[in-house]
Amino acid sequence: MTFRKRSIAVLTLFCALGLSLFATPSRADLERYVRKPEAQFGWKLKEKIESQQSGDRIYDLQFVSQTWQENSWEHQLQVYQPRSVAPDSTMFLWVTGGSARSAYVSMGLELARKINAPVAILYHIPNQPLLESKLSEDDLIAETFVRYLKTKDENWPLLLPMVKSVVKAMDVLQAFSKEEWGEPINGFIVSGASKRGWTTWLTAAIDQRVCAIAPVVIDTLNIGAQMPRQLKAFGAYSARLTPYTSRGLVPIPETPEGQRLLSMVDPWAYRDRLALPKLIVNGTNDFYWATDALNLYWNQLSGNKWVVYVPNAGHDLKRQDKPESDQLTDLVNSLAAFSRHQITGRSMPNLTWKHETVNGKLRLTIDATPAPTGARLWVAETRTQDFRTAKWSEQAVTLSNGIAIGEVTPPEKGHLAFYGELDYEIDGLKYHLSTQVRMTECSVELRQC
Repeated sequence: MTFRKRSIAVLTLFCALGLSLFATPSRADLERYVRKPEAQFGWKLKEKIESQQSGDRIYDLQFVSQTWQENSWEHQLQVYQPRSVAPDSTMFLWVTGGSARSAYVSMGLELARKINAPVAILYHIPNQPLLESKLSEDDLIAETFVRYLKTKDENWPLLLPMVKSVVKAMDVLQAFSKEEWGEPINGFIVSGASKRGWTTWLTAAIDQRVCAIAPVVIDTLNIGAQMPRQLKAFGAYSARLTPYTSRGLVPIPETPEGQRLLSMVDPWAYRDRLALPKLIVNGTNDFYWATDALNLYWNQLSGNKWVVYVPNAGHDLKRQDKPESDQLTDLVNSLAAFSRHQITGRSMPNLTWKHETVNGKLRLTIDATPAPTGARLWVAETRTQDFRTAKWSEQAVTLSNGIAIGEVTPPEKGHLAFYGELDYEIDGLKYHLSTQVRMTECSVELRQC
């Protein structure tokens, strides 16, 4: 058996063992909803588009995932296959909202080229606008949470049909691959941003076909601890959470229904099922979350895990210190490199790090195997612990035999935050990996927090 075949066999076995045999009631609710038969489920290949110039193919699929609250959920699902790319038994699946548009088509083809395997993008997650008020996005999710709390009807939380849509999309892709390529898809690397990243976590918790995940800009696991952290860092809840705060959902009510809702939709409640490989991608200037929010759940995540912070980038992950054409390169390369590692069975770099205070300076030591091709610190200073508008700057580190050491001097006033970044490549594809963020708690001058 070749190395590649052995690696794929191991990956398939990992997927098969991914689910535990027992489920808490909240998990059972999510699983019960997802496994419930759907009479309307069905799919078709609407169109097969092939570029005469490049030879790239786009398969445009349509399917109905379910009926939710008397609404038929319809989706567009596109598969991108560049001319030189052959099908693989593992597929990268990006989850997003709205319909296919040029930016996402370009992204899908670019990812497929860099991963060297076909890529799928699932659209219309969620179906929207919905309900009497024609709500969308966070306003829609918040409304469904409120209706659950009032009715105790466990079909209401919108994350349930969102997860089911992804599960049904994987069903469609498996059937499509057999018909079109004669090759089965055994596993999926699932990714999405914001509430679609939220959906990514939950899908991985209940479907064994998900072999790896890359949740993007959903830095909110352990919600019960995240909200107090926001108050301390910002002085108030993020204005981006207004759909939830205005409905009395932040913090989640201390009622049996409120706590049950939290246990159904917070990926933190499923963390013992999330030992699969995971790449967490965040922006340093995301207005939704505290900059060091990852620290409230990172140590409790089991299994192989990596983090990428995109410096000077907000919730859209567009780097503001780069030309427009290059602003999403960090995101795309990270997703592609992670996926290529998973599909080929080649190990991701192994990183460990340690934060210390040495002789009055803040020191970060990173031990990396294999050794990176480069390394640096990213550093920012602010008056308060709110770093959402801060400018992040590079600072040099020493790098020798895979050990990177960087030091920063605490400011006399205000606060400082920093993290390490390492450079890697796979098959010529360059990407970065990061450490956790360390944020100072106290002003050196005032000696108080």
